[in-house]
Amino acid sequence: MRHLLRLLVFVAALLGLVLAVVLYYVANPKLPAWTPAEQVHYLEQWSAADRETYYFTPQGTQVKGLRYDWFTALELPFSQQRFAAPEYLARFGFLVDPGQKASATNPGNLPVGFTQHQNAGNTGRFLDITCAACHTGELRFKGQAVRIDGGSAQHVLPSSVPTLKGGSFGQALVASLVSTYYNPWKFERFARNVLGQDYDTQRQQLRKDFKASLDTFLKVAWNDTHRGLYPTEEGPGRADAFGRIANASFGDAISPENYRVANAPVDYPQLWDMWTFEWVQWNGSAKQPMARNIGEALGVGATLDFFDKNGQPLTGDARYPSSVRVRDLHLIEETLQRLAPPAWPEDLLGVVDKPLAAKGRILFAENCAGCHVPRITPGKERNVQHLKMVPVEYMGTDPGAANNIADHRFDLTALQWKQDELEKLDVEPKPTEPLDLSRMSVAKGLAYVTAFVRDRAYQDANIPPAERPQMDGFGLPIGVRELRAYKARPLAGVWATPPFLHNGSVPSIYQLLSPQDERATTFYKGTFEYDPRHLGYRTEAFANGFQFDTGITGNHNSGHEFRAGKLGNGVIGRGLLPEERWALLEYLKVLGGPLEAQLP
Repeated sequence: MRHLLRLLVFVAALLGLVLAVVLYYVANPKLPAWTPAEQVHYLEQWSAADRETYYFTPQGTQVKGLRYDWFTALELPFSQQRFAAPEYLARFGFLVDPGQKASATNPGNLPVGFTQHQNAGNTGRFLDITCAACHTGELRFKGQAVRIDGGSAQHVLPSSVPTLKGGSFGQALVASLVSTYYNPWKFERFARNVLGQDYDTQRQQLRKDFKASLDTFLKVAWNDTHRGLYPTEEGPGRADAFGRIANASFGDAISPENYRVANAPVDYPQLWDMWTFEWVQWNGSAKQPMARNIGEALGVGATLDFFDKNGQPLTGDARYPSSVRVRDLHLIEETLQRLAPPAWPEDLLGVVDKPLAAKGRILFAENCAGCHVPRITPGKERNVQHLKMVPVEYMGTDPGAANNIADHRFDLTALQWKQDELEKLDVEPKPTEPLDLSRMSVAKGLAYVTAFVRDRAYQDANIPPAERPQMDGFGLPIGVRELRAYKARPLAGVWATPPFLHNGSVPSIYQLLSPQDERATTFYKGTFEYDPRHLGYRTEAFANGFQFDTGITGNHNSGHEFRAGKLGNGVIGRGLLPEERWALLEYLKVLGGPLEAQLP
């Protein structure tokens, strides 16, 4: 009996030690160091006013009910340092300017893409993370920063699943929320900061509201963890966007039976010229700008109610109230239409070898233009670019994202949609036979959801029917496709968008032009330090960097190979000599920019 007691004590002590280690790393994520740039240089992509509009216009996202003033008042778990301090959030990869100060549009002095909104009938202001947070990039070289508006972010945003690797904004935020609620001294400081002179009368209500938001975070973290929904760690600059939206919209909101493993993270794509594309998303599955933006807002946390307070499905005109802000989404979309691709800054990144670039122009026409120069249809409001969709089996790149979108099915029968209702929605193609709501794909399911959400949001925002086609974007319907393919987009400004392929598995353009056996199988991400020779981020190991392993599901760096062999199955062109690759890189620096006209 004594030996059993000792064993139990030993096991309890061991479990306590393991728990202490886990809690320590959850509360102290392994973050890279951050040093402010000497100066941030803005390229001539649009006006300062457009940039400010893009950075801080809200979309209606709510980050699980977290209030803006709560976020700015949070402390780190083991210190009184402010969680939202720019120098701390910058360590997750969010973008801040050196010495930035609070402003009218950014009163909390937060990074790019962090703003606030207020819902009708509610006095609270919610933390609103916008598309700018994920679609603004930055490159560092010799202490200088080059801001890439509409580029690819490199932050670690989505996951709240606790890991010993740490480094996730979501994980660190939950740790600060937990410590604030359960540490009485922290909550006292927090409450006085948030409430000010209303402390005595509002403290208890604040604690209740704060706990409701915290419980939502913890529920999601536990659910994602024990179900193993996100086995492929996303790391800097990636998220399994479709997988997360589907799990939130169809799993969290409808039924646990709808959860699907999301193991195919993708990079945040660049946004310039996107408004001219006939189809968007990596797999070319969406068409209408408003529906695309509503889907993005829902994925980042905009509220959506499928059921009433009694758990009954909303029907008819009662569908579907949300926090989505359609006027602001339209303003952001109009602003992005003025965004130009970034032009190579010779004064910051080096002078272009124009004779070599001229040789690269010939090689580009021979080897790249067939896929990356789209057919264009002139139009009144825009010239439409018809991007080439390359089948996965031909391209040979990691098929996970395309296959998951094509294969995953969800049971939406609880929503009680009627066939005639769906046929009236602005979704194409129209169903030619009764839809099986018990086996809806993520693309079709989200198309119908966004149609309902859009119509209700227009109604709530008092958008007259005559205005709605223009708000939708060029009068386009909500198109939906499910292709096992990835789009080949135009390459103006591509030098500013590392890493490469849809899943970010190839760190530089030089490696992308090389056979797979010459590409790095592991490399480090999380730095903004740029390599202007190879056109990519630097990849050597650094303290608390994220190691990207191309052997993991969803991370494969296969395909898009220039090498000897029959075309197809990953081979897209002949092998390129090193000197040809360098010439192509030199041309890609100037493609679509003012320097291209200076080539001999």
